[in-house]
Amino acid sequence: MKRMTDEKSLIQKIERFFETRQVKGVSAPPGDDASLWVPRSGYETILTCDWFLEGSHFLREKHPADAVGWKCLARAVSDVAAMGGEPRCFLLSLALPVSLTGQWMSGFLKGLRRASWKLGCELAGGDTTNRDQVLISVTVIGEVRRGRAILRSGARPGDFVYVSGTLGEADLGLEQLRNKSNKRTSMNGALRKHLYPEPRLELGQWLARNSLASAMMDVSDGVSTDLPRICEASGVGAKIEIDALPLSRLTNRRKAQELALHGGDEYELLFTVKKKDAERVPGKFRGLPLTRIGELTRGNKIVVVENGASRTLAPGGWDPFREATKR
Repeated sequence: MKRMTDEKSLIQKIERFFETRQVKGVSAPPGDDASLWVPRSGYETILTCDWFLEGSHFLREKHPADAVGWKCLARAVSDVAAMGGEPRCFLLSLALPVSLTGQWMSGFLKGLRRASWKLGCELAGGDTTNRDQVLISVTVIGEVRRGRAILRSGARPGDFVYVSGTLGEADLGLEQLRNKSNKRTSMNGALRKHLYPEPRLELGQWLARNSLASAMMDVSDGVSTDLPRICEASGVGAKIEIDALPLSRLTNRRKAQELALHGGDEYELLFTVKKKDAERVPGKFRGLPLTRIGELTRGNKIVVVENGASRTLAPGGWDPFREATKR
């Protein structure tokens, strides 16, 4: 497939994939110096951005190009889901080598376009440049009904802690991908969750609409790293029951427990609910399991209870700066 020889050709290729439609809420289409955003009456605007970097977040020789396209948008949209919001549009900043502007770029754009359609989040503009490695930055604009955004800071002692879906499978999928000799591999639940994560938009909006979650965030870096962020913002501690964690059945129990606590890249929702509202939380939301895994406590200690014994839950999930010190 033909490589692009100049930036204008590259931009035209992106525009052809996305048809440069007029995005609702954007009064200037892609192609101008900047876009003009007009929020809907009665809504607040959610702004979020996310890096997706070759070598850190994906491996060019292992990750299919369409999965890179899907995931770079899905993980950014997940931040909107974590506030109970609705994505509206996104900006794409893309740096890549000239050698990837042909077949790889087409695969990337196909995955990105599929995510855009699936998530209801259309391209509103962006920027491109040349670099020896692929660097992707996605900025998403979302909206939420005024006063209904779910923050990390609303939790209180006594609130129950819940998580959606199954924990640990995305990290297991990454392990499987690393161990494969090529990109063509059978797709199972773990590999699909790693390559094509699904932001829990409908669940987040339902929790916000029904004023159920007192605090919420997505599990992007692992429960052991993300739960402390809710606790710090809300000034609380937590007690997690290890036997309550929704584990993957694709590995042994001990490894599944470790992955459930420390595995990142999940994009499930981690949320808290007041005790008086707990009976309103179903066991499943549109087929997606919702599991109570613990309770918030006074103070700032975060512990895991196993066989009646408590131990401190140390952050063991993804931290780019902690990972850098290990090299």
